[in-house]
Amino acid sequence: MILSHARLPIPTLPQIRNQPDSRPKVNQVNQKLTNDMLSAFLSSRRQGISNHTLLFYQRCLSKAIGIELTSEGISAFLASLSCGNAKHGYFRALRALCNWLYRQNHLQDNPVQVVDAPIIAKKLLPSLTFEQVQILLDSADNIRDKCIISLLFDSGLRLNEICTITPEDIDWDDLTVKVTVKGNREAKAAFTPSTTKLLKEYLSYNGHDETLLGMKPRGVQDMLSRLSRRVGFPCNAHSFRRGFACNLHKRGLSTLSIMHLGRWSSLEMVSKYCHSITFDDCLEHYKKLQRLT
Repeated sequence: MILSHARLPIPTLPQIRNQPDSRPKVNQVNQKLTNDMLSAFLSSRRQGISNHTLLFYQRCLSKAIGIELTSEGISAFLASLSCGNAKHGYFRALRALCNWLYRQNHLQDNPVQVVDAPIIAKKLLPSLTFEQVQILLDSADNIRDKCIISLLFDSGLRLNEICTITPEDIDWDDLTVKVTVKGNREAKAAFTPSTTKLLKEYLSYNGHDETLLGMKPRGVQDMLSRLSRRVGFPCNAHSFRRGFACNLHKRGLSTLSIMHLGRWSSLEMVSKYCHSITFDDCLEHYKKLQRLT
């Protein structure tokens, strides 16, 4: 695999001759995406970028090897895909690649600037409610699984975040846990007294693993999939993260507060995760506010 934080030697791309009073020109006739271009692009990514992001670029762009780097070539490639909303991911990867090639003067014009982004169908994605979380807790096989369920809903942790927590990362006074989030930066996630009780019970007889849970992301996914089949409703890390955001929003927390508590980088991302809040949810909260006035 080429996905590593180590910098790879950048293959030599076509040399560009400078011309006075104009952007350097290249021969762009039938210029196609090559494996050398992809390797150079991946190795150019800034230090600290996650392996997950590099893998995303590699998977998307490797399928585009051989396409013409023109607006027509990119549009034709996107039109050939039949992957629903995932098509937008290919567009984002190609946009990042073309932006880099253009900045490096390997393209005379940036073709992606005149390519329309694929339309994303706005689906109502599953979001766990407080009541559903109680059902999952009752259905869990052991105290470790109960800790995972409760901590995911309390904190909105991502899979990689929850699997890298160590016992030393927990602050029992503030009821927070230190995690490493996207961009390789440290942040905190909060949890409730009910989760505190579960964690202390779990650690009282199982506190010797290198990580808190002793599980890889795949193991957590498999456990949640088994639970989902057992209880009869969707249950995965993203449904917990959406449930975390929606539950706090229903309780009256501002979008800005949810952004910081959930370690999101923008308010726009919070809005996406709260998309499953319905009119009826808002109406119920509205009526409660009216009774208080």
